[in-house]
Amino acid sequence: MGAPLALAIFSIGIAGLFYLDRDKSVRTSIALWLPVMWIWIVGSRPVSAWLGIVGIGGGPGRFNQLDATLDGSPTDAAVFAVLLAAGILVLLNRRSLTSALLKLSGPILVYYFYCLASVSWSPFPDAAFKRWTKYVGDLVMVLIIVTDVHPAAALKRIFSRVGFILLPLSIVLTRYTDLGRGYNPSGEPSNTGVTTNKNSLGLIACVISLGVLWSLRTLFVDKGAPNRGRRLVAQGTLFAFGVVVLQMAHSATSVACFIFGAGVLLATSLPAFKVRPARVHALLLTIVLGGGLLVLSGGESLVTSALGRDADLTGRTEIWAAEIPVCPNWLIGAGFESFWNGYAGQVARNLPGYWNISNLNSAHNGYIELYLDLGWAGIVLIGIILLSGYRRAFMAFQRIPEVGSLCLAYIAAMAIYSVTEVGFRVLTASWVFLLLAIVSAEGVNAGLFGATASEGPVQGAELSRATLAGRKPAFSGKERADSSHPARIAPIWNQYRKE
Repeated sequence: MGAPLALAIFSIGIAGLFYLDRDKSVRTSIALWLPVMWIWIVGSRPVSAWLGIVGIGGGPGRFNQLDATLDGSPTDAAVFAVLLAAGILVLLNRRSLTSALLKLSGPILVYYFYCLASVSWSPFPDAAFKRWTKYVGDLVMVLIIVTDVHPAAALKRIFSRVGFILLPLSIVLTRYTDLGRGYNPSGEPSNTGVTTNKNSLGLIACVISLGVLWSLRTLFVDKGAPNRGRRLVAQGTLFAFGVVVLQMAHSATSVACFIFGAGVLLATSLPAFKVRPARVHALLLTIVLGGGLLVLSGGESLVTSALGRDADLTGRTEIWAAEIPVCPNWLIGAGFESFWNGYAGQVARNLPGYWNISNLNSAHNGYIELYLDLGWAGIVLIGIILLSGYRRAFMAFQRIPEVGSLCLAYIAAMAIYSVTEVGFRVLTASWVFLLLAIVSAEGVNAGLFGATASEGPVQGAELSRATLAGRKPAFSGKERADSSHPARIAPIWNQYRKE
């Protein structure tokens, strides 16, 4: 089968999946297409790469190419600027709800402001500021999803709309074109699909497959869901695509994180965890601490072999040993997203004869990457985000287990993903979905995804619609007196009362 025929069949099949997955019983905002397009780009490759536009500057040398990233592509900059401007306009239209959610997201805002401040000591402040604006874009797109009139439906449509395009297209590009295949510096072939490397392909397959698994689980449980049969077919097919792409990518980290996240999703659906939510702590601590103790006790070779890696994590430990001493300031780092542009040459000198020098633009560890760019201050702030995010996701699980379990799965999986990959970097699917999980958990606690079990399923959706419409929602006396609402919801309620 030739590539044109395969792409034609792909297009027909994708249209069929969109048709099977449609649900007219719930209407989401047309603005939801903004984060869909954003994640299409983040989860694949830049628009300039799809169009075959060569970047400005840089020569054939390894570090000349890295220096060229300081200028970036005008095409990509324009695309991101348009999406970001449109997203900000959407949030301004929803400013009451947006500002309330932001007030509840203190750790994230503090981290973002610190990243902005770090631009001032970056050796490349102009480039660092441009990258920071894209970092803001990640948060803007997440807020658009969570402030939708029906945020739970918006989440499911994000997974479907992104997955229906990127996952099947990855299979077509890999099997029928050269665009979806590449070679690593050692000359070994690898499958890249819609992305530029196998690790990025594994990551987008991991995060989308987790979301699709969650959608499948909710459909199986909800026997009265509209058009349940054909939607199960569409979601089941998409999940199969995700498993195939994960296998094609051969990214051990992504596979391990998917298995871990899926385990959290499925385990927390059991009655034993719903009746006693505190058991979630024991579940996650057992898995995370058990794996850590295994490595510390000398079982590293067993762990890495199980993940398909060498004992040195495919050269990562060599890079870690070479780059950490190069960090210019242990407290504040080199500045936001600036270390590799300024200090890659010094790291390379600490790696004489290293076989993968052409790929030296990443710490291959999200926490070390933060240390290099933002110092220990950045690590502490991201630790606060993870811990507070987990706490809020656990609270969300107590209120609405269906959504809370998804938030827990993403937070845990992305925290582990960052051990061997740069999970907190700008314009990465890992960072976008980590933000999505934390902000969604806050939305659950604020009542945007529905009420608690004792309140029934209607009021939360009415609250969201009323807020976006700019009018005061109608609360029953029971809701006003319900002490189960967390104190953090008070700012939102006060805003509603003013309106």
